Amino acid sequence: MHEFSVTSQVVKSVLEDAERQRAKKVLEVHLVIGKLTLLGIEQLRFSYGMLVENTTMKGSKLFIELKEGKVKCDKCGYEGAINFKDDPIYHISFPTLTCPECGSSVKIIEGRECLIKSIKMEI
Repeated sequence: MHEFSVTSQVVKSVLEDAERQRAKKVLEVHLVIGKLTLLGIEQLRFSYGMLVENTTMKGSKLFIELKEGKVKCDKCGYEGAINFKDDPIYHISFPTLTCPECGSSVKIIEGRECLIKSIKMEI
């Protein structure tokens, strides 16, 4: 369950920033999650709820913005969206992504992000 470790890192980063800012309370956390991270959003929310207990983040709202994936094919030059089925098996091993134009392997150029976009705190 890599969602728990990802969420642990997010919470740790937010708490460190809140401490630097001398925040009394964290009110909101806004994340950007790429669809090609294959992170389960409900698992992220569940982990977040557990991890913020007994911290200045308790009761804070978690907002998640999903970002579409984008790939590039070195063979034919295609750059754009890719269709894939989010199968639970991919949470164990990542699928091989192929170019929708020529069928060659592609590089992911967007959609693997997991970023803290903003934090709202009470100072």
